[in-house]
Amino acid sequence: MQLYPVETGNLKLDGGAMFGVVPKVLWQKQYPADENNLCNWAMRCLLIVDGNRKILIDNGIGNKQDEKWLKHYYLNGDNSLESSLAKHGFSSNDITDVILTHMHFDHCGGSVKWNDDNSDFELAFPNATYWTSQKQYDWATKPNRREQASFLKENILPIKESGKLELIDKEGEYIPNISFRLYDGHTDGQVIPLINYNGKTIVFMADLLPATAHIPMPWVMAYDTRPLLTLKDKERFFKEAIENDYILFFEHDLYNEACTLKETPKGPRLDKKGKLKDFL
Repeated sequence: MQLYPVETGNLKLDGGAMFGVVPKVLWQKQYPADENNLCNWAMRCLLIVDGNRKILIDNGIGNKQDEKWLKHYYLNGDNSLESSLAKHGFSSNDITDVILTHMHFDHCGGSVKWNDDNSDFELAFPNATYWTSQKQYDWATKPNRREQASFLKENILPIKESGKLELIDKEGEYIPNISFRLYDGHTDGQVIPLINYNGKTIVFMADLLPATAHIPMPWVMAYDTRPLLTLKDKERFFKEAIENDYILFFEHDLYNEACTLKETPKGPRLDKKGKLKDFL
């Protein structure tokens, strides 16, 4: 098995939204903001090559939206999904499986693209099976008012209509060496993949834990639909992660790809951090 971090570019989001009730005087020491209170966040995906399967977890924001929509997120950085795959010697046609942790636009927007004449949408990964949870799909296609703007039908419906969407309704190993876990605090049915890599467990954190700055238990995003449930999600995950020395891989942390955790008198805290390759 080989693991390749795939950078798809960065976006800027309001620091208050990203850190919820935590005061700026505290969170800015951990994650800086600009003069407009915006923090820069990665949209980092993960490519897993295991035998004949090439599995991509999440795929960034995509490029279907118009400039008026995109300007709200201040996209930046030199990387794209296509260029990052090419850097590792792969193309979108090589991908056999796409795991969507959830269907917020910054996680699944690259799933679907315009066709050649911009008249219709088509799958960006035509040879892939797409995976997410039934609960998340139902949540995304019948969204609540609070989350509605994060679910774009053009990112979701073409996958379902293609017949290539597999919806899971319970935790399990649906792809060899990759277990799917389900968490509901951020958005219902978020899929967190656990990857068995040479006896080590790599966890793709998605929005269960956006960055190392969110490790302290109360540091929960205002975007989370049920923050008290997020606290329970984090607590049960952290216990397991510390006991089993999991390696956490971050989708949104601009400064750290991965880390491990340790228990302290103040609760779980950062142990080691760095590039994913430093832990393998």
